[in-house]
Amino acid sequence: MNKVRGSAAEAIADIPDGASLAVGGFGLGGVPEILIRALYAQGAGGLKVVSNNCGVDGRGLGVLLAAGRIARVTGSYVGENKEFARQYLSGELEVELVPQGTLAERLRAGGAGIPAFYTPAGVGTQVARGGLPWRYAQDGSVAVASPPKETRDFAGRAYVLEHGITTEFALVRAWRGDRHGNLVFRKAAANFNPSAAMAGRITVAEVEELVEPGELSPDEIHLPGVFVQRVVALTAAEAADKQIEKRTVRS
Repeated sequence: MNKVRGSAAEAIADIPDGASLAVGGFGLGGVPEILIRALYAQGAGGLKVVSNNCGVDGRGLGVLLAAGRIARVTGSYVGENKEFARQYLSGELEVELVPQGTLAERLRAGGAGIPAFYTPAGVGTQVARGGLPWRYAQDGSVAVASPPKETRDFAGRAYVLEHGITTEFALVRAWRGDRHGNLVFRKAAANFNPSAAMAGRITVAEVEELVEPGELSPDEIHLPGVFVQRVVALTAAEAADKQIEKRTVRS
C-alpha cells in the first residue's frame, strides 16, 4: 500500500517512447512540473498527450514540446505557447481540439469505465460534422482531418457522441497526499487533475505535502488512492516554485 517513490525520476522511468499521457493542470495552475522535468531528463519521445493546454514556452508541457518530444496533443486551448502554434501550423504536431467541458468529461468517463456519452456541445459544427484539421501538410493544406461523429436526438434535441479517454500513464499534482495515494487538491489546482488521474492506467502524483495514512479525513479527499499508483513527495522549494501566465496588478 505504500505507493511513495524515492524520486520523480524513479516514478516515471518506465514511460516509453510513444506512450499516451493524461496531464493535469490548466495554464500553469496545478501542473505537475517536477514530473514533466523528470520525463524530459528521461528522454521519452513521440508522446501522445491529453491535457487542457500544452503549457507555455519554457514551462509545463512546453518543455517537452520545445524539445520535439510530443507527437500528438488532445486539448482545448493553444494558449500562450507560440511554439505549440508554430508546430501545429507547420505540420510537425498533430492536434485534436476538443471543447473544454467535453474534454473533462471524456477523461472522467474513461476513468469511470464509460466508453462513450452524448453531449450537445459541438452539434452543428465541425466538431460533429468532421473536417477539423488534426494535422497540416507543409504546404498548409490539411493532411489529417477529424472524422464525422454520430449524432442522435433525445427529446427533440440533437447530441453528438463522444468517446471516453484512457491513457497508459497520467501525471498530476496535488496539494496533499498520503502514502496510499489519496489526494487533496487546493483551489484552482483541482482543475483537470482529478479527471486526468482517473484516465491513466498508471497514475503518478507529485504532492506538495506528504502525510501518513489516516491524517486525511475521508470527507476532504478529492481523489481516492485506487486511482493512483505512484506518489512523489516534493521538496519545499519544488512545492513553492509556482508561476502564473499573466500577472495583473493595480497601478
